[in-house]
Amino acid sequence: MKTKLTALALLSTIIAAPAFAAGDAEAGAKVFNKCQTCHVVANEAGETLAGKNAKTGPNLYGIIGRAAGTYPDFKYGESIVALGASGFTWTEADLVSYVADPAKFLKDKLGDTKAKSKMVFKLNNETEAANVAAFLASFSAAPAAAEGEAAPAEGEATN
Repeated sequence: MKTKLTALALLSTIIAAPAFAAGDAEAGAKVFNKCQTCHVVANEAGETLAGKNAKTGPNLYGIIGRAAGTYPDFKYGESIVALGASGFTWTEADLVSYVADPAKFLKDKLGDTKAKSKMVFKLNNETEAANVAAFLASFSAAPAAAEGEAAPAEGEATN
């Protein structure tokens, strides 16, 4: 009986595990070196926390949980603005998919075969993409809720 319960507990853990494996933020800091040519992570005070203050792409501070295409004073392409206008907000899993193929991601999310992305760089290595997403999540106010979960209320513990 005990063996069956242990097996059942293990199986339920595997089934309940998210399809997206969380990345390693520390390893993601190194991967971000590939991104810093175009992007920076700078806080509200203007302090550069990662990158070299590049402005080809938007500031990625607080990207997780932010609506797509909404960083102030950045000129986004039409497709990513449309995605944000639809209510889409970035999660780590979505960021991993986006950096693998930005144009395909926008086409799939918008259901528009003509959707385009101004971001031409692709980070095809899923482990590196997950790591950089975890790194960027460390600069977000609160972790974004997983699909189907309610986001924590302001001031509520998130562990």
